[in-house]
Amino acid sequence: MIAGSAAGPNTSTHGQWMARALVFLTDAFGGRGGIAQFNRDLLTSLSNDPAYTRVVALPRILFDKSPRVPAKLDFRTKSAGSKARYVIESVRTVINGRFDVVICAHINLLSIAAVAAAAQRVPLLLVIYGMEAWKAPKGLAARLAKRVDAVVAISDCTRKRFLSWSGVQASRLHVIPCCVDAKRFCKGPKRDDLLRRYRLRGRTVILTVARLAGGERGKGIDEVLESLTTIAHEIPNISYLVVGEGPDRERLERKAESLGVANRVVFTGFVPEREKADHYRLADAFVMPGRREGFGIVYLEALACGLPVVASSLDGSAEVVLNHHFGRVVDPDCPVALQTAVVDLLVASERVGPRELSAFSVGSFRARWNWLLAEMNVGNLATHPKLTREPAFQDARGFGRAYGQEKPASTASRVVVDR
Repeated sequence: MIAGSAAGPNTSTHGQWMARALVFLTDAFGGRGGIAQFNRDLLTSLSNDPAYTRVVALPRILFDKSPRVPAKLDFRTKSAGSKARYVIESVRTVINGRFDVVICAHINLLSIAAVAAAAQRVPLLLVIYGMEAWKAPKGLAARLAKRVDAVVAISDCTRKRFLSWSGVQASRLHVIPCCVDAKRFCKGPKRDDLLRRYRLRGRTVILTVARLAGGERGKGIDEVLESLTTIAHEIPNISYLVVGEGPDRERLERKAESLGVANRVVFTGFVPEREKADHYRLADAFVMPGRREGFGIVYLEALACGLPVVASSLDGSAEVVLNHHFGRVVDPDCPVALQTAVVDLLVASERVGPRELSAFSVGSFRARWNWLLAEMNVGNLATHPKLTREPAFQDARGFGRAYGQEKPASTASRVVVDR
């Protein structure tokens, strides 16, 4: 059992011990990208949990200055903007408040989170996502990682890479993958105005949703562009929709021109969260064979909107593909495998249904966090599920660890494309 809290008791009017959580994070509400979405889901889960009377979150980055947050969440936006502001607000929060657990939602914030946990004399939980934890970070974070009470990785891929350098006992690592809100992301009609805007009427569309980060080039967009001409031999009306903005867009546009496929490629630029689902629905398949995904919430969002996905065997995205209904897993360094997978999915009739995505539902996400916090003796244990062990899970490659309570995918349904 993981060590419990040493903080003073926090009792509700009914005499049940309730918990108070302090969360250090880069961004969440008012932020962008997969990490921000995971943190929003985490904070919402904690805020809606009856085991908690108080949840305080300190964001480091804020794009939206006045984000909407859950009613029980104390989201202190004064901490965002600079390192100095973050430190000052963190110190003020630790001095003036009492907490029962500290959650560090990014390894780069581990120094200040460790000080807070030590000052409060409470357990420290670290959340890791992808590249930031695949190699030992500079500074104190690498040494402090060994001292945390528990680590949550969003994929087994990230868990294994973190274990390779951290020295943390494997028993302290737990996998809690991203979740998808089926109310927001679901099947629906294609918006006619978007079809006109992007000139996609009558086209077969493959889609990538990603930040176009210069220097990284780890989303697989280059590989898809290089495969378009070959795919067009099988699917003559193919178009490639790239949703996202970033400094690498200009280079990618030039590459599409040089490959002679610019007439098949549409770069949308930044799309706000409220319009993301409508953009997924424009497509027939989601294709992002990258190298640097810790997990990739965009794959789940695409699946929830009815799209099969092409994921990568080189990163955590493969763990999304539970069986052949979900899509294919390819090596992005093998063009034939990528091209074959895309064509196969576009001509196939199988599609993921809502029940198959239950492993990644909001309810499953909350249950996993409840289970872990119960193991840490944090909160009112009567509100948590009575599980004796962490549920097992298996992905399409036969890998897996603690994803959900569903039955593992059989080896017969593995869908790694290697040609």
